[in-house]
Amino acid sequence: MEPPSYQGVEAVQTGKLNVFKAIRPLGADDLVRGQFTGYRDEEGVAKDSDVETFCALRLWIDSWRWAGVPWYLRSGKRLAVSAAEVLVELKPPPQPLFDDAVAAGSQANYLRFGLSPSPVIALAARVKRPGEQFSGDQRELSLLDAQPNEEQPYERLLGDALAGDGALFTGADAVDAAWAVVDPVLDHHHVALPYAPGSWGPAAADALIAPHGRWHDPRGTLRQAVSG
Repeated sequence: MEPPSYQGVEAVQTGKLNVFKAIRPLGADDLVRGQFTGYRDEEGVAKDSDVETFCALRLWIDSWRWAGVPWYLRSGKRLAVSAAEVLVELKPPPQPLFDDAVAAGSQANYLRFGLSPSPVIALAARVKRPGEQFSGDQRELSLLDAQPNEEQPYERLLGDALAGDGALFTGADAVDAAWAVVDPVLDHHHVALPYAPGSWGPAAADALIAPHGRWHDPRGTLRQAVSG
């Protein structure tokens, strides 16, 4: 969202609404639906169920700031790890600074916002290795902001609701605009593809993001946070 024009709940909600209105409605080829193996054996689940337990999708925000920038989201049950992160990958400069900057498997610089299990803001950049060779390694500088006795998300929401603070809530018009984005694929979509519990979902999700990069694996950053 753009910076609010004034301080207040209404300004924030208007900013959110403008983002949702600028999102291009989804088509069937913009998402990959998955269902973990064994889901149909759960109690109360139909043996021919096509209900998704995983979804990866590609969004486009047709605004002045974000036109042409793809947004990829994935979420699911029984994945390799439980984490919520936002990764903003930066475009490389026209002239590579390091000899191995475009090496296969190398990662671009990025900003990472960890939401769960621990709140963290991190900046990753390529740092030159010692010596004459102009090659580098990816390094991440992170600010971990875990507070003792911190409120859980729903505790915060319930407290704000009781206090009459609507800053974290979404207005009805923004909810309608968000539903308009996904409405085209609620009935017209591809079948849910099977995936193994403990994996990252169907392989088709990797193909979805392949034109612009690859999915971020949060397990490495989680291990860094624990060891640090």
